[in-house]
Amino acid sequence: RKGLSGGRRGGRRPAPETTALSAAEIVDPARHDDMAIAVARRLGGTSNLWAGRCQPFDPIDFEPRAMVGDARWLFGLDELAPHYAAACAYAGCGAPVFRDPLPASGRAAPDDAFDAGRLERFSNQPKFHKAHAAALEGDPHIDLRLNATVVDAVFAETGRIAGLVVAGPDGTRYRVAADRVAIACGGLESARLLLAFRRDRSDRFGGADGPLGRGYMGHLIGEVADITFADAATEAAFDFYRDGRGSYARRRMIPSDALQRAEALPNVSFWPVVAPSADPRHGSAILSAVLLALSVGPLGRMVVAEAIRRRHVPDRFNRWPHVVNVLKGLPAAAAFLPAFLLRRRFARERLPGFFVRNAARTYGLSYHAEHWPDRASRVWLTGETDRLGLPRLGIDLRFARDNAEGVVRAHDALKGWLERTGLGRMAWRGPREIAVDSILAKASHGTHQIGVARMGVSRTTAVVDGNLACFDCPNLHVVGTAVLPTSGQANPTLTAIALAVRLAAHLAGSGR
Repeated sequence: RKGLSGGRRGGRRPAPETTALSAAEIVDPARHDDMAIAVARRLGGTSNLWAGRCQPFDPIDFEPRAMVGDARWLFGLDELAPHYAAACAYAGCGAPVFRDPLPASGRAAPDDAFDAGRLERFSNQPKFHKAHAAALEGDPHIDLRLNATVVDAVFAETGRIAGLVVAGPDGTRYRVAADRVAIACGGLESARLLLAFRRDRSDRFGGADGPLGRGYMGHLIGEVADITFADAATEAAFDFYRDGRGSYARRRMIPSDALQRAEALPNVSFWPVVAPSADPRHGSAILSAVLLALSVGPLGRMVVAEAIRRRHVPDRFNRWPHVVNVLKGLPAAAAFLPAFLLRRRFARERLPGFFVRNAARTYGLSYHAEHWPDRASRVWLTGETDRLGLPRLGIDLRFARDNAEGVVRAHDALKGWLERTGLGRMAWRGPREIAVDSILAKASHGTHQIGVARMGVSRTTAVVDGNLACFDCPNLHVVGTAVLPTSGQANPTLTAIALAVRLAAHLAGSGR
């Protein structure tokens, strides 16, 4: 294996020839992120591209529901919950505290249709190869090999995996023997490897019509409405804040499990965001300064994850009106940017984003909605191969109309809840009649990569069992977002880490 530890820059930093290995055939590029921001082939993986959001899945995500079809978790939140503490430690997002009730307000009337006390936490060092550099370099139990690409597997006659075929930077192949293998290559690349592993036996992992590669999910995200808070205290309650538990946190507004069941809603969270920064009519020197900074690629990538940067910055826009905004409000912009960068780049507890309050207390209402599984939303192997001989992926990510209709109904429910509680009001950005079409027009994802090697009860409906072992190969495990049967409202990274912690405990306790 000496040839697998080459020192070329592709191992620790982006390298075009390495990034190109993940190029894929995307059926509708408007629906799926560019693979350059969906996959990171370097030390640290996609933590290099991660925004750092950490939140556990909700109890309802583990329940059978009509809208998720035959997707089934094999355990509930109570089984996974004990592993979230270790997951938070690995993620560097402080203590595993994910609830902080909304402060009491004289305006608020009791109403539990929505929960505004659930928190998301944020990683203080999202790039894991930096956060865990000491362990990676110094732990004698870790054998780190860079520029080593798995291209195939070796299976014994019993069906168990006997080893992996790994290609070095020059394409030379090596065989690595293994008693047990855990594939943790991100959702899409894990599915790609499993699809490639069945080239010598077409019925492996359920066969061509089986579950592998199907039910591909991300999240429905965007803004089709605005929210106005009733008072400054409520407005402040939805800002980023340090809760004394080791990281920044933020509240989300989420429909209760009871409301989701009653109204057949997708699980969805809402939170306020600043006005669209690309529209100079906001008149804010700070927002214009942020946009101009984000529009400079290398600088913008230092500030936010690339996927977020691209969502904020249009391909083409007139910079001059933003320069005028900055010049008019130069003192405010000059005071904001250094303080923001200091708390973002150098503080021990890293500021995860920017939220600029305004006198009207009106903000965009961001939604992050569950994507219901659909067999037609899928990935597969194309007839093309990369330079190492591994077939490339084809990707067809789909968003169903009934899923978007559920997101609209959730907005309706939130609108009523805000009015009943006196916490604020919601206003559609256009006629409500076009809201479904607006949500579908915005529907595009690719960084969460959920469900393509999902957990389930049998090989006919799933790829792995409750211990993340492949049904057709018990010593081959898959870990990551690919195994999640449902997507929930939460960003999936923390749950993927919790599953990895659980799998590690299982493997350590099961012997050889």
